[in-house]
Amino acid sequence: MHYLFAWRYFKAKKSTNAINIISWVSIMAIIIGTSVLILVLSVFNGFEDIVKSLYSSFYTDLKVSPASGKVMQVSPQQLAKLDSIKGVKNFARVIEEKALVQNMNSDNQSVVYLKGVDEEYRYVTGVADALISGEYDLGETDFPKLILGAGVEYNLGIQADRNLYTLKIYLPRKSNTEQIDVVEDISNDTIRSSASFLIQQDFDNKYGITNIEFVRRALKWGPNDLSGIEIRLSDPSETASIKKDVQEIFGDGYIVQNRYEQNRNLYSIMNVERWAIYGILSLVLVVAAFTMIGALTMLVLEKQKDISVLHALGADRSFIRKIFLSEGILLAVIGGVTGMIIAFVLCWAQVKYHLIPLEGGSFLIEYFPVKIRWQDFALVGGTVMVIALIASWIPSRRAGLNVSLREF
Repeated sequence: MHYLFAWRYFKAKKSTNAINIISWVSIMAIIIGTSVLILVLSVFNGFEDIVKSLYSSFYTDLKVSPASGKVMQVSPQQLAKLDSIKGVKNFARVIEEKALVQNMNSDNQSVVYLKGVDEEYRYVTGVADALISGEYDLGETDFPKLILGAGVEYNLGIQADRNLYTLKIYLPRKSNTEQIDVVEDISNDTIRSSASFLIQQDFDNKYGITNIEFVRRALKWGPNDLSGIEIRLSDPSETASIKKDVQEIFGDGYIVQNRYEQNRNLYSIMNVERWAIYGILSLVLVVAAFTMIGALTMLVLEKQKDISVLHALGADRSFIRKIFLSEGILLAVIGGVTGMIIAFVLCWAQVKYHLIPLEGGSFLIEYFPVKIRWQDFALVGGTVMVIALIASWIPSRRAGLNVSLREF
């Protein structure tokens, strides 16, 4: 019944035109706030998906690494058990260490994170699909080849696919003494480049990839020594259950991380940015709440006689409060639903027709990416309703107190 009264009050002509104007201003503010909040979150979702896809080209679904130190011992029996787990599509053995790479034909040099990988690595990550020059070739133990990130290639002043210059590569070995022996504790080898990849700046300026046996020999590691094992799953949605199976194989001395845990800082920053955007843009809805308070307060003042009559007919204070609470909810629903429809239409149009381009021409895509998530609609809808209830409570409480017949 109180919803019926609220609807009649909303449609009825007011004696003071300002009440109508303020009511529609509050609705427009809610429409703008709702649509802008959903649009910005959808664009953020689009950029977030692009970043995640770039990182997923380099990081795998699961990674096994030592709990402490750089080296872990992995037996053939453990590898066989890992291979037998249902859901594990491929895995690659990895040895990783910092190295200094020099262009022997110039003074250019670069510190790289050198990854020695086995033949399965190309099927575990997307590096092979991200090559911009050359062919995926890691060479052999005695004749190693190096796939460079585009940034490292630039720093060395070479064209990786041309293979014109021999590169000098230095790798530090583990030393048992405090004093460094240049001959024994630093590996000094030559290597040629075969290709370059372009994934994301963090990887392009940092990594070089070669065959694992060359790195093992250079570091004088044993046949079972590894830095990690990178695993690709048949179905990433089963990551949690397969992670437990992998952890049982390797035990407490090893860490098994999913893609989120390997990039915890990245995902944490993105989550903080998302909530910061949500909080800042929610202020638009708070501003709308002030106009709603004004509109409902003026409506309560105008409907003093109606309130007194309803009280005389048996309506209690709770019923009268519910009328004006319902009026606030009505304004919020009209504004919120309209804003969501506008946001959905604009997002759909951007996805289909690419209405708003990205200027500059240096991005991976040429238009603003948008991804619609129904969770965002639910979050924004809930926020609108909570703000509307809080804003409506003050004038509705006052309406419940003014229930006398003295106006007649």
